[in-house]
Amino acid sequence: MSSLCDTAFDTRAFRRALGNFATGVTVVTAATEDGRKVGVTANSFNSVSLDPPLILWSIDKRSSSHEVFETASHFAVNVLAADQIDLSNNFARPKEDRFAQIQFEIGEGGAPVFVDCSARFHCEKFQQVDGGDHWIMIGKVVAFDDFGRSPLLYHQGAYSMVLPHTRMTKREEGQSPSSHFQGRLSHNLYYLMTQALRAYQASYQPRQLSTGLRTSEARMLMVLENDAGLNLCDLQREVAMPVREIEEAVANLKRKGLVSDEGERVRLTVKGIDETEGLWAIAKEQQDKVFGQFSEEQVEHFKEVLKGVIKGA
Repeated sequence: MSSLCDTAFDTRAFRRALGNFATGVTVVTAATEDGRKVGVTANSFNSVSLDPPLILWSIDKRSSSHEVFETASHFAVNVLAADQIDLSNNFARPKEDRFAQIQFEIGEGGAPVFVDCSARFHCEKFQQVDGGDHWIMIGKVVAFDDFGRSPLLYHQGAYSMVLPHTRMTKREEGQSPSSHFQGRLSHNLYYLMTQALRAYQASYQPRQLSTGLRTSEARMLMVLENDAGLNLCDLQREVAMPVREIEEAVANLKRKGLVSDEGERVRLTVKGIDETEGLWAIAKEQQDKVFGQFSEEQVEHFKEVLKGVIKGA
């Protein structure tokens, strides 16, 4: 157990521990009266009060965008949907004009708001509170849009998405469903796929984590393969992580001697290849364990069905 009495507080380890708390992903925007627009990706969004309707988020005191948020009368919180990873990345990295080629509308107080989000909260600036190395920005919600789209999630340094926790009580063979609704669920393909994925992960993820690698680090090693050097854009596409987290994961893996960065490309070291082979061995053992009950022909047919679903989605 980590102790707060340690002489040196490990901020990196603290941040990793905080990463176990899954959050949504937002882009918070504002604009000055003269039209200067700012937007930052944040996962610190939270509700504060229902009466009055208050929400909060926090911004690094070093952020160049803070000046606009401090002077603007309003700001908007855009809760991103699961397919808006690119939008999140766009506002997470330094850029001269983050709004270039981005479709947006004008919300309350001139704050830009984005289309196709999960939800949007238009806020009047209520209070700014000193919070260590961040400013805590509290807003009074004056309007909101609830689009009900599945949200983008952030967990353990990587993007994720919602899978319903559809816990099903096992019934004895031949026992009738407790309701017509449950009977229909047992024939719903989406429900069955999420149940199958959850069952698969239940025994697979603990084995993967037992290697001492975080899920995001293991994912990065497995996409690198033996000699495939990937640049930052390639890694973003393959592992679905923000630039900052990719850079941190690369730094962690370099420190462990598992990867090297030659120029702008990240490659596995000899030690990294051995570690990755171990990860693939775990993946294969899990696959063999789960699908060993089926014939080779059934497994191949299942692969083709999955590829067809992915291609047609």
